[in-house]
Amino acid sequence: MAKRRTQAPPRLILDAGAVIALSRSDVRARAALAAAVEAGAEVSIPAVVVAETVRGAATDAPVNRVVKAVGRVDVVDEAVGRTAGRLLGDAGSSQTVDAIVVATAIEARGAVVLTGDPSDLGALASGHDEVVITPL
Repeated sequence: MAKRRTQAPPRLILDAGAVIALSRSDVRARAALAAAVEAGAEVSIPAVVVAETVRGAATDAPVNRVVKAVGRVDVVDEAVGRTAGRLLGDAGSSQTVDAIVVATAIEARGAVVLTGDPSDLGALASGHDEVVITPL
């Protein structure tokens, strides 16, 4: 009898546009997040996205609620940094934050990235079939 291979649940990574959309209760963003959670996906936010979306003021409250609800913030380590650098070079881009988001997905061995900026992230993810860019 052949062993049945089980697949890990998908992973959803939120970029700054997705975090902001969720903080504003955007229907499409909430539906995408709900579908991912229902499918058993691990959901995370790269630390660089936190830096891009908070300013240390009371107006951060909606974003802080999203970060708390997600509960997982991915660190940017050397591997992610090097992968992001290669992506920037390959794409001829200077979009460092976007590259780190895509690199986080690559280093996770694949993920869906929910974004408000599919063209920039799509260019960075080019050639990486394990990364699925999903626009809001």
